[in-house]
Amino acid sequence: MNGAGPVAVTLSTQRLKWRDQAIDLLAPIINALPEPIFVIDSETHVIAVNAAAHALSPAIRSGEPLSRSLRSPDMLDAVARVLAGGETEKTVWVERLPVECWFEAHVAPMQIEGFEPAAVVSLRDLTESRRVERMRVDFVANASHELRTPLASLLGFVETLQGPAREDAVTRNKFLGIMREQAQRMARLVDDLLSLSRIEQHMHLRPATPVDLTLLVAHIVDTLSQMAEDRGVAINLDLQPNVVAPGDRDELARVIENLVENALKYGCGDDGGCKPIDISLARKGTLVVLSVRDYGPGVAPEHIPRLTERFYRVDAGKSRAKGGTGLGLAIVKHIVLRHRGRLGIESALGEGTLFRVILPASDSA
Repeated sequence: MNGAGPVAVTLSTQRLKWRDQAIDLLAPIINALPEPIFVIDSETHVIAVNAAAHALSPAIRSGEPLSRSLRSPDMLDAVARVLAGGETEKTVWVERLPVECWFEAHVAPMQIEGFEPAAVVSLRDLTESRRVERMRVDFVANASHELRTPLASLLGFVETLQGPAREDAVTRNKFLGIMREQAQRMARLVDDLLSLSRIEQHMHLRPATPVDLTLLVAHIVDTLSQMAEDRGVAINLDLQPNVVAPGDRDELARVIENLVENALKYGCGDDGGCKPIDISLARKGTLVVLSVRDYGPGVAPEHIPRLTERFYRVDAGKSRAKGGTGLGLAIVKHIVLRHRGRLGIESALGEGTLFRVILPASDSA
């Protein structure tokens, strides 16, 4: 009996050595995986982690309980069931602090010969996919709302024209004019939705046809001259000649048109006074810089990061009254990104807004 103790200790030590050797053999495999991996023993202690797991939970140490790093009750229950002999499980949970993050855990049984059951927990960060899905749901809801309003208006006018106003020529003409405006609003919205969809479908394809932006900006400004005149807004142009960038001419025209229209619509003060808008274009090294500057009311800092979101409006009523669909700047952003460029927005209340588009210049320019 007295000799059994040392033998048992020796066997236990040897078994731990074998386990550590097995884990050492496993380490290069789990470290090659991009997702966080935790190997858990039968007591739910961590016995191995990879680099991605360390990045997720820098304080994790071998031998510590898994619950110190991952506190999801559902995930810990899944680990317990797998260690008790259960099959592979999958669970999803959300961490609220410090920011909202969604994770999916796959818990699979693992058997090291001669040892008690273990488990492998692999994590997948679902935060971005959840964000995209939420944006998609919001987009559909917003698009439906934007279409429902003019449709309801049209239906109301149709019912009135079929009933009480059937023989009233003055009312009929008035209502038909309003119906025309609502139909045009829906047409603009559908056109913008289709444009945005087409741009997104081709985001991975960078346009390469040389486009003379100097001529294009001058042309767009000329086509919008009547709109500027109607609003009493002068346009100051400072265009460097022969500025060329690789791109899709129609899409770049849409960028220029949207930015200039935006400045013309929202660049006037609340008192109705309109200052000139400044448009400049120049090549700077390997880049092309287009700037559109207005001196209107400006935008509060908290709104600036969201201006390019679909259907985001600082003042929804004013935007609709001016014919905006809420998609113009989203279209600008996507076109600029497709051209591998950058869109910058600077604004302050009472000082106006500056939109700056930076694009790669053509090598031959």
